[in-house]
Amino acid sequence: MKTFSFRLPDIGEGVAEAEITGWHVRPGDTVEEDQSLVDVMTDKATIDMTSPVSGKVLAMHGAPGDKVAVGSVLVELEIEGEADDRAGPADAAPGRVPGVESDTYASSADETRGAGDSGAKPDNDIGGGEPVRENILVLASPATRRRAEDLGIDLADVVGTGPDGRITDADVDAHLKERAPPPIARERHGVREVRVIGLRRRIAEKMETAARRIPHFSYVEDCDMTALEGLRREINASRRGAQPKLTLLPFFMRALAQLLPEFPQINARYDDEAGVLHEHEAIHIGIATQTADGLMVPVVRHAEALDIWDCAREMSRVTNAAREGAASREELSGSTITLTSLGALGGVAATPIINHPEVAIIGPNKLMGRPVVINNHVTIRTMMNLSSSFDHRIVDGYDAAKFIRRFKRLLENPALIFIEPRTWI
Repeated sequence: MKTFSFRLPDIGEGVAEAEITGWHVRPGDTVEEDQSLVDVMTDKATIDMTSPVSGKVLAMHGAPGDKVAVGSVLVELEIEGEADDRAGPADAAPGRVPGVESDTYASSADETRGAGDSGAKPDNDIGGGEPVRENILVLASPATRRRAEDLGIDLADVVGTGPDGRITDADVDAHLKERAPPPIARERHGVREVRVIGLRRRIAEKMETAARRIPHFSYVEDCDMTALEGLRREINASRRGAQPKLTLLPFFMRALAQLLPEFPQINARYDDEAGVLHEHEAIHIGIATQTADGLMVPVVRHAEALDIWDCAREMSRVTNAAREGAASREELSGSTITLTSLGALGGVAATPIINHPEVAIIGPNKLMGRPVVINNHVTIRTMMNLSSSFDHRIVDGYDAAKFIRRFKRLLENPALIFIEPRTWI
């Protein structure tokens, strides 16, 4: 029997190191060729590293959150026959990186605004120090982990019935039924330490950069959405064939496509290190999207060339790709302005953080019926606050207010969204 050292391969594109985000094995496990060993994240992608050989796991090097250099040993395996102690590009067929199963999702430091650990979280400390819970490996999806955390359930206590013992939502439900209810009144003193790693750390770094480097100026305006909501419902009731159901966001996208050519400094990206503002003719709208791994910003490209149905279809395509972990790097980068919406949870107002290096972000809030005075009479209208933030280095308060007021006019008179702008501006 020989020892085979599986090393972090050269992933290409100038990547010198990667962050460990989750282990799929533990010491003593027997693995087959092409079985998943560990997930690692670079600045460009999260990658599932698979074993190039069959054998028994002797040791793992590094814990989730640790950054390891290309060429570093990740796993030591006991195998039969001779071992060449390599797992790098020299062992791979042309065009294939050994140990790389597939891109789980592509990320961009410029575009990902907001969370999460994308890999399985081991319960024993493999990076040094004393083990926390020895010989326990918990396999579960990020959504199941989050649900268990919200319910106060330690997944190590749950029996998994999925493949390879993976814990499912049904297993969590079964555990809930078996668990005795806690006392109604009981002091709690525990403190749980959670390392901020993987995509969650990327989001934190992105937010810190945006807050530190951009002097934010926020502006909130209320909009009467009664007419637009009526139009949206009427269109949805009469849509045909493969036409998608319209939410409000495609209308916002079309309004931006109409308006932004008049405000080129808002449809822009600011290179503050070089002191250069890049004003874009193309309108690439980022859609802030909550996923199981955290907040991502997939991009609808060339909104200026899309009609209302195209906007809805493309928005659905890229946001679904982000939620499923299948979005490409291009689909998560290059936005020139961002829309961020919490839908029904949108609240009354917000101060959204700009998606650096953009200079503006718009956040529609929750629709609600409110009493409004029209022609000295009180009536109930469907109202919505429109929250926005701007980079005050680039956008003056007057221009921001003018832009949002024009945007409000389009939303309150939705027929204008479908008319060539030069006929009414």
